[in-house]
Amino acid sequence: MRAQVAIAIAVTAVASTALATEAPTKLSLTIYNKDLALIEEIRSLDPGKGRHRIEFKDVSASIRPETVVLSAPDVSIVEQNFDYDLLTPEKLMQKAVGQEVEIVRVNPGSGEQVREKAAVLAANEGVVLRIGNNIEVLRADGVPTRVIFPKVPDNLRARPTLSVTVQSEKAGTRDMRLSYLSKGLSWKSDYVALFDEKAGKLDMQGWITLTNTSGSAYANADTQLVAGDINLAGEIPAWQLQQQQLQRQQARQMRQAGRDPGPPPQLADYYVYPIRERTTIADNQTKQVGYLDVNGVAARKVYRYRASWFQTSEPTHVDVAVDFTNSKDAGLGAQLPAGVVRVYVRDVDGKPKFVGEDQIPHTPRGSELSVKTGEAFDVTVEATLERHESVSLFRSRYAMLYTIRNARSQPVTVSLRQDGLWRDGRVLEENLKSTNNDARSLQWDVPVPANGETRLRFTVETGW
Repeated sequence: MRAQVAIAIAVTAVASTALATEAPTKLSLTIYNKDLALIEEIRSLDPGKGRHRIEFKDVSASIRPETVVLSAPDVSIVEQNFDYDLLTPEKLMQKAVGQEVEIVRVNPGSGEQVREKAAVLAANEGVVLRIGNNIEVLRADGVPTRVIFPKVPDNLRARPTLSVTVQSEKAGTRDMRLSYLSKGLSWKSDYVALFDEKAGKLDMQGWITLTNTSGSAYANADTQLVAGDINLAGEIPAWQLQQQQLQRQQARQMRQAGRDPGPPPQLADYYVYPIRERTTIADNQTKQVGYLDVNGVAARKVYRYRASWFQTSEPTHVDVAVDFTNSKDAGLGAQLPAGVVRVYVRDVDGKPKFVGEDQIPHTPRGSELSVKTGEAFDVTVEATLERHESVSLFRSRYAMLYTIRNARSQPVTVSLRQDGLWRDGRVLEENLKSTNNDARSLQWDVPVPANGETRLRFTVETGW
């Protein structure tokens, strides 16, 4: 079938008793994070009285037929079918196996046409025909060839079609509401942040990226996006692993849960982001829509180092991050869907330059966020385990020395976090005052002079 032969399809039209609906008068999309969308449409039709088959053309090619809901006054559903075997030259030839077609060959020199009847024997990696007493292969031999079929098979559709057999109590045009779930529609959010370290301000733009691989187009649709992780029965656990990884990042990225009063979720326990204007999403299209544009959000650059255990390590570059709050008082005041934040700063010529990016989780309004942009080239931390002793069978004592070096021409403050505390962990000695992040970690804000170093010493005792 992949031979380079021009196949022209001539079809004898066959009348259908089915009632075909027109294009939707209203279309709305609710798109979730998990390659899933709820499609709702209204179409006007007179189903007549009695039992009839109604065809809904241009539904999603990735429809989940078991989720279809059709409602209309005085109409009940008897049966529904989704026909997704689409009309193509290859499919048409496959359906013709065992049947007779007409072959038309054109003489390139004279233009004379020769018509022959042929039986289609096979249509696998090529087309095998019986013409008279001969077995021939339809191939690219330089002779223009057409294949004429008597009709389109009933189970081939030019477009994805949902057919529903209904029982109507009366005649008359009415609105029919059709809704179903479909795969192939997804969205994600991305952020562009311009950070001014000296002013302590952040300008942020948010973009929604819509992707349509459902096999159908959606014209002039009311679209809303649902942020949150809905549960799907029987789903493979890959997304769960991704979600667990995202949750592990939240300790660093969203340091304080939202407390700023804001609008309640608009759909159960999820946030809903409506797109202001109706939008058209073509098949196999990726579209971006702006939804956030704020200036002057309070922000600051921070240096961070995190030690997972009490041990000696070589000098390590500290993380660089931008901290800000999406509260109203800080100048943002909006819940943020999960996405990638790309941070830019202006160079000496005033031109924005990209300095790093980080993923943030779904973030309620009033939360503190930290976006890692990279590692500091000239700020390092060296860890030394000076002493380790067992106090009892289940308790140990650790004496740690951290040497923080700063090769920059400006002083910095490094936020150093020590994990590894267990049951009844406590600080015995320290040369700088610590704070408790949680029951299993300690934190110090260590000032380091320009072109200098600071030593942090402490002794802790912990049990398990």
